[in-house]
Amino acid sequence: MNRFEGKTVLVTGGNSGIGLAAAQAFAAEGARVVITGRDEASLATARASLGHDAIAIRNVAGTVAAARKLAEHLKNEDVRLDAMFVNAGVGTFAPFSEIDERAWDETFAINVKGPYFQIQALVPLFNDGASIVLNGSINAHIGMPASSVYAASKAALASLAKTLSAELLPRGVRVNVVSPGPVATPLHAKLGLVDEAAAGLKAQIPLGRFGKASEVAATVLLLASQEAGFIVGTEIVIDGGMSQL
Repeated sequence: MNRFEGKTVLVTGGNSGIGLAAAQAFAAEGARVVITGRDEASLATARASLGHDAIAIRNVAGTVAAARKLAEHLKNEDVRLDAMFVNAGVGTFAPFSEIDERAWDETFAINVKGPYFQIQALVPLFNDGASIVLNGSINAHIGMPASSVYAASKAALASLAKTLSAELLPRGVRVNVVSPGPVATPLHAKLGLVDEAAAGLKAQIPLGRFGKASEVAATVLLLASQEAGFIVGTEIVIDGGMSQL
């Protein structure tokens, strides 16, 4: 399929994991892809896998200044957006008693403040009928210990999808959320998820395995496509039944 032929798509945090899988899937279906990320080396590697017209921009999500800088960069490149996958985020996991103000501020800055003001800055660059997909988490729906700050930040995104949909629908811009469960990505290693902990987490998934980044990417593409033109302000959970059973 070439559902995104002639379209331009932005994927924040598109240099690894779910973001990279989504960026590659968009490119495979004809899109010109713009990715952002923190690490220049992984950005360069990711860009090389996305076609000659892909754009990779180093951008540290979480501040209004960074959001405006990205929007200005794209404006100067005459980029108009048909879809955006807001994937850049951070996972902070610690017992409630150990969470301090720094952890709270960093998590909400990157996971909520960054997306909010990034979308605000980019609205003038969206084509009519564009689609925005936010990357949430099933942690917003289950009471998993040590996930209080992360879960709250992802719950905020689910709420944001509904309110932004109401405000942006006059432009025909739809906003939806994908909320993955445990997915096999480099984030697990960064979080120190050792074999024993991974086995315990896997045991909570009725399907008996971690999800694949490609499975989340497929849902992102569906929501971003015209096939999902009647889906607005909706959250799709992708967790192998973990939050349902």
